[in-house]
Amino acid sequence: MNRRDFLRSTAASAAIAAMPGVLRANDVPTVSARFTIHPSQPGFPIAKDFLGMSYEAAQLAHPEYFSAQNQSFAGFLRSLGPGVMRIGGNTSEYAFWTPHPSSEKAQTSDVVGPDQGHKAPPPTQTTPQAIRNLREFLDMVDWRCMYGLNLGKGTPQLAADEAEFVSKTLGDRLISFQFGNEADLFSHNGLRSTTYDYADFAKDWQGFYDAVHARLPNAKFAGPDTAGTGAWVEEFAKQFGSKVNLLSTHFYAEGPPTDPSMTIERLLSPTNSRWDPAVPKIQSAMAQSHLPYRLTETNSCYSGGKLGVSNTFASSLWALDLMFQLLSFGASGVNFHGGGYGWYAPIVGSMANGFVARPEYYALLLFSQLLGGRMVQGQLDAAEAGPLFVCYALNNAQGKLQAVVINKDAEKNVRLAIKANASGERVSIERLIAPSLSDQADVTFAGAPVGAEGAWKAERIEHVRAANGMAECYIPAASAALLRWE
Repeated sequence: MNRRDFLRSTAASAAIAAMPGVLRANDVPTVSARFTIHPSQPGFPIAKDFLGMSYEAAQLAHPEYFSAQNQSFAGFLRSLGPGVMRIGGNTSEYAFWTPHPSSEKAQTSDVVGPDQGHKAPPPTQTTPQAIRNLREFLDMVDWRCMYGLNLGKGTPQLAADEAEFVSKTLGDRLISFQFGNEADLFSHNGLRSTTYDYADFAKDWQGFYDAVHARLPNAKFAGPDTAGTGAWVEEFAKQFGSKVNLLSTHFYAEGPPTDPSMTIERLLSPTNSRWDPAVPKIQSAMAQSHLPYRLTETNSCYSGGKLGVSNTFASSLWALDLMFQLLSFGASGVNFHGGGYGWYAPIVGSMANGFVARPEYYALLLFSQLLGGRMVQGQLDAAEAGPLFVCYALNNAQGKLQAVVINKDAEKNVRLAIKANASGERVSIERLIAPSLSDQADVTFAGAPVGAEGAWKAERIEHVRAANGMAECYIPAASAALLRWE
C-alpha cells in the first residue's frame, strides 16, 4: 500500500469508527469497490404496495387484534406505506368459518404467533365480527388483503360461504383469495395421504374454485401458495393461469431452528442455495402465464424462527437483500410472516403490552423509501470486498437516482467509488447500522430508532460531494446505506 492509499484508509477507518452504533469497524481492514450505474437503462418497477406482512388465520379468532382498536400496531404498518396483508399460514387449514357462533364471546386481542408446524394446531372460529373488524383495520392503515381459505380440512361449500362474506365486507381492500397453505406439504403433515401430488391438488383447487366462482363471478384468485416446490408453480400457471390474477409461493432461508448449523453466517452466505433453484421455475411460470408473482410468505428460518439468528440485525441485512433479489426478476411484492412474539416477526407485542420493532422491520422501513421507483442497471466490481457486498440502483418516482448498498461482511469495511452520470452535486447517506450482526435491540436507520406506534424520523443524514459523475462513500462492516443524489 502506498502512502496516499494508507492515508485514505486511515481517514476512512477514523470516519467509520466515529459513527454512533458501529463498534468494530475500526478493527477490520478497509477494501475498495466500484459501482457503475446506468440511470438511462431501466429495470423492473417497484410497486407501491411491494411490502407486506403475513399472519396466521388463527389470529382472526381474536377479533380485536385486527381492529380499529389496535392503534399501536397499526402505526407500524402505516409507517411502511400502502402494503399488503396476507391472512393464511398453517392455521388456515384449521380455521373454520362460523357465521352464527353458538355464543357471542367477548372479543379478545390475544396474539397468535407463527405456527411451528410440530403438530396440528387447534381448530379456531372465524366469525363475521372478525371480518368486519379486519375491514376497519385495513382502512385505518390503508393496506389491502390476500385472504386464505381452508382447503386442508374445509369444503367447497364452506369456502364459498366464507368468501361471499369476506368479499362483501372487505370490498376493494380484497386483492384475491387463495385456497390452501403449502399444499405441497399436505402429504407430510397429515392433511392428505402420503401419495398426494400436484394432480390431486389441482382437482381439489378446481372444486373450490368452481364453488366460489359460482357465488362470486368477479372474485380474484392467487396460487398455488406452495412451500417452494418449483414444479408445482409451473404446472399451476399452465393449468390455472387464466383463472388467477397472481402467482404465489413461499420461501424460508433456513431451518429447522433445532439444527445447530442454522447460523447467522449461513443466513447471510451467498451460497445459501435454498432460494436459487426455485427462481427459474417462478420465472418460467411468469413468462408462460403473463402473470405477476408475489412471495406471499417468507422469513429467515421456518418453524417460527431461531433465537439469536432470526431476531438479530443479520436478519435485517438478509431481508433487505432478499427484496432486491425479488425485484431483479420482476416480483411484485413480498410478505414477511410474523405474529405474536415469533422470533422472526418484524413487529412483536400485544395490545396489552404494546408493540416494538425487531431488527428485520428496519429493512422494510428502509425499503419503504423506494416504493414507486424503478430499478436501473448497475455493474459492481468488488473483488476485494467479496460476494457479501452488494449494490442496487434505482430511480425514484421523480426520476432522481438512488442506490442501496449492503455490506453483509462483518470483517471488511468498504470504500466505494460510484460512477453515475446523474444530476446533483452531492449524495446523501442514510445508514442502517447496529453494533454487531448479532445485536437484537440497538438498530438505527438514519441515526434514529423506531419508536412507539412505528414513529420514526431521520436524525442523521451525511453528505458526500458528487463531481463529474463520481462520488465516494464508506460502508462499514455489517451495515447498509441508502444513497440519494440531490
